[in-house]
Amino acid sequence: MDTLATGLTFRDATDADVDELVALIESAYRGEASRAGWTTEADILDGQRTDPEGVRAVIKAADSRLLTVEREGRIVACCQLEHRGDHAYFGMFSVSPSLQGAGLGKVIIAEAERQARATWGVTEMHMTVISVRDDLIAWYERRGYRRTGRMTPFPYGDERFGIPLRDDLQFELLVKELG
Repeated sequence: MDTLATGLTFRDATDADVDELVALIESAYRGEASRAGWTTEADILDGQRTDPEGVRAVIKAADSRLLTVEREGRIVACCQLEHRGDHAYFGMFSVSPSLQGAGLGKVIIAEAERQARATWGVTEMHMTVISVRDDLIAWYERRGYRRTGRMTPFPYGDERFGIPLRDDLQFELLVKELG
């Protein structure tokens, strides 16, 4: 096992993790703290990325898990996995900004794909990414995801998803075949 994956513990989130997970997700995507990592959305969205209710909903939903990644007793990453028929949905992927760029994300997404196949027998992983996030989409493409060109509108006016700083935001569906 490589040193990057050494000491990582993967488990399902519980209600006791909600506050720590909200703080992690916010730090990875919003505000000045997020600029320490490369996944920041601070230049395109202000406001919140999620809230305790949103995280709790993922934890509680049937056919859904919030995979939590710990190192030395501290939550360092998480991702949502949701069973949707023949595929799984991958979302809410967050890695602590201070640990981004070291390869941790590759380890986590590979484990998430493995668990989705093993748990639900799915053959594809789907995700949506804000279409202007070229660096992030390129990172997913290097992990085997492909752009579909299928877009869904950004929920303008619903501040639970953030306050857009530009008017051209939409989500693109990315898909990966799971072997």
